[in-house]
Amino acid sequence: MIAKGDLGDILIAQGTYSQDWLLYDTDWNWRIDTKENGQLRVVGDIGSHWMDMVQHLTGLPITSLCAELATFHKTRKRPTGSVETFTGKKAQADDTDEFTVDSDDFAAVLIHLGDRGRGAYTVSQMSAGRKNRFFFEIFGTKSGIAWNQEEPDTLWIGHRNEPNQVVVKDASLFYPEAARFADLPGGHSEGYDDSHKQLFKNFYARVADPAQPINYPTFEDGLRGMILLEKVAESAAGRAWVDV
Repeated sequence: MIAKGDLGDILIAQGTYSQDWLLYDTDWNWRIDTKENGQLRVVGDIGSHWMDMVQHLTGLPITSLCAELATFHKTRKRPTGSVETFTGKKAQADDTDEFTVDSDDFAAVLIHLGDRGRGAYTVSQMSAGRKNRFFFEIFGTKSGIAWNQEEPDTLWIGHRNEPNQVVVKDASLFYPEAARFADLPGGHSEGYDDSHKQLFKNFYARVADPAQPINYPTFEDGLRGMILLEKVAESAAGRAWVDV
């Protein structure tokens, strides 16, 4: 829809990526330790996905940003034994030690998209009740759209002078360029796992035929993602806007 011009010129992109699996100070994961994970935790873990997705959808690069990071739990109780990811809600670790936390629990980032676009996003791993709320809304000069990964079969479409729409996924009604990313008929949910299937389906199709389009992320996308993370860290440290 964006590529076809349905939204017009993109003006605003905003949203969040919110989780709750590290809400308590007894929740532990190796990502909390910057010696294991690197400088950024919540932005590196999930904020990277939000920035990548918005650039992919709009076709516009993030050209500058201003970021604030927050650590709500200055210390956490680290189990002395091993802990599997996402099991903290049920794990009962009796033996712990006090760990000083220097990684981010939350971040808020203002962004410039291309020359004209503006936006903002928040990321959190301490938002009670949000399991994997990867949410974005994009507004152009003609209309807007909004999508939430926790409700993947519905798309909100906003209009100025006519009723808004909530559309249920049905690939038979998609633009042909979009329909090729869905394999199941309407009413059959496709979600997180299916995105990986589509990625590799497109990758191997191009391996077999180099004339096929590149409909998957490349090393260049990965590099740009790492540069953006460096800029987030630089901005937060300097409490200032930085250019990308």
